[in-house]
Amino acid sequence: MMRAFLTGVAATALIATVASAAGVPASVHSAKQTQKAVATALASPARADQSTDDARRKAAEVLAFSGVGPGDEVLDFLPGSGYWTRAFSGIVGASGHVYAVWPAAMAKYAAKSATALEDRHLSNVTVKVLGSGIVAASEPVDLIWTVQNYHDLANNGAGEAGIDQMNAEAFKALKPGGTYLVIDHADAAGTGLTGTDTKHRIDPAVVKTEVAKAGFQFVGESDVLRNPADDHSAKVFDPAIRGKTDQFVFKFRKPR
Repeated sequence: MMRAFLTGVAATALIATVASAAGVPASVHSAKQTQKAVATALASPARADQSTDDARRKAAEVLAFSGVGPGDEVLDFLPGSGYWTRAFSGIVGASGHVYAVWPAAMAKYAAKSATALEDRHLSNVTVKVLGSGIVAASEPVDLIWTVQNYHDLANNGAGEAGIDQMNAEAFKALKPGGTYLVIDHADAAGTGLTGTDTKHRIDPAVVKTEVAKAGFQFVGESDVLRNPADDHSAKVFDPAIRGKTDQFVFKFRKPR
């Protein structure tokens, strides 16, 4: 049985709690503080089984770019096997907290991964499969993090409305000044949402526009995962490009 499964009523209550308590400003760390916390967490023997994937994911670089640090509250959206959740656990430490969250629509696919992550008994991690909605935590968070999942919000007929719901709920869940970091597979300029289901890619310009529409400020991007050799024509699972796709890293902020 999944201990962290939330009913629809509980999930709605959580969203309301976050929205009403979000007046606490997000924490701010110096670049040095963030880099030290990231380096220490990635070097931990507790995640030795993950470390071989760090270089490919550019883990140190993208985590440092996010500005995450000790004491932060982090929401890892659609965490999969928990790669980023486990890294965040070490970065935020005992005074911080990590929420590994699956949306209600993914409940039937989340059971195995969520249970495996719970079974690690990470003291500062809460695993949640929502009964309704897309994003929720029991307290306002400093960072919402999503990697290679944003494009999926438009699939299964959800379209632009699915993206709008995610961005609106993310805005409510963040503290003022909080960070919303989106990493995804880039599609060609001008393609909009046409490749989200067929190629699992999304036009970066659409992401900027949709997130800004929810009230966020675009504050920067990192090119650490860009690959000019990727012409954006292939599905991301194509063996010729898998693991080497052109990816954008966008950083947005909720105004204080």
